[in-house]
Amino acid sequence: MTELLIIILAYLIGSIPFALVVGKVGYGIDIREHGSGNLGGTNTFRTLGVKAGMIVTICDILKGTLAASLPFLLGADIHPLLAGACAVVGHVYPVFAKFRGGKAVATSGGVLLFASPLLFGLMLFCFFLFLFLTKYVSLSSMLTGVVTTIYSIAFGDLPLIIAVSVLTAFVIFKHRANIGRIIKRTEPKITWLNLKKKKVS
Repeated sequence: MTELLIIILAYLIGSIPFALVVGKVGYGIDIREHGSGNLGGTNTFRTLGVKAGMIVTICDILKGTLAASLPFLLGADIHPLLAGACAVVGHVYPVFAKFRGGKAVATSGGVLLFASPLLFGLMLFCFFLFLFLTKYVSLSSMLTGVVTTIYSIAFGDLPLIIAVSVLTAFVIFKHRANIGRIIKRTEPKITWLNLKKKKVS
């Protein structure tokens, strides 16, 4: 029974749409009606600016960390990566936002922050390196997933390998439209200038 409770709680934690909350409470807008319409950190950065984007990204990371820590906190016999995966599903398909959420990157990172802090550090380094080189958030996210998968296969145990592989596949699946735009060179690139707060009309 405790295991089932953790799965449900993890999903509900992952379902908290911080981008929607920050947009409505802090700026009086529904972020789903702006930019890409995605409930994630990237769309928040582009639509509301650095401050809002950082808040949303950090909160999305921490909800993955909290969900993964539930088995430890409640003393249940369930793997933290499984609980964390439920939060990722909640983030992508949130019950509190009509099952229209984000793309799993930040929350997946939060799961790894609890399960493997070293791998989380590698993930951060790779993401910002790829972002600096390509200026594509979506491509950087996918490439980071591939690198972390390779690392987990080389140095991780079986549960970590499975979890990272599945999460990376999920991230790539959610970015399939971005892949098409990257190929066509229509995917928007980030620049340090456009990270400033934009006026929402």
